[in-house]
Amino acid sequence: MSVRLYDVAHARTGDKGNLNTIALIPYDPAWYPVLCETATPERVADFLGERVRGPVTVHRLDRLPALLLVCARACEDTVTTSLYLDTHGKSLGSVLLGLPLEAGAAPWPARG
Repeated sequence: MSVRLYDVAHARTGDKGNLNTIALIPYDPAWYPVLCETATPERVADFLGERVRGPVTVHRLDRLPALLLVCARACEDTVTTSLYLDTHGKSLGSVLLGLPLEAGAAPWPARG
């Protein structure tokens, strides 16, 4: 059985130039280790698809607990030049919350 990231965390997204930052915050701190295992740079880049064209950097904020993901977009994918409907990339956090988690290693209960 798997759950989605939105069952256990919420996200906030910001942008600057061709970078997007996504903060992932678990509803319950017990889920933080699962977020750390799941939100790897490779998996996040793969899940967000073509909106991520460069490296994804994951910063662990263990004292909060939260993760801060910095996702590079293509050079021409900036707020003023993007051809995407969401020029700021503000929806990337919502998209990322659809990432499936393996529940076998997860603490329960999930929110929802």
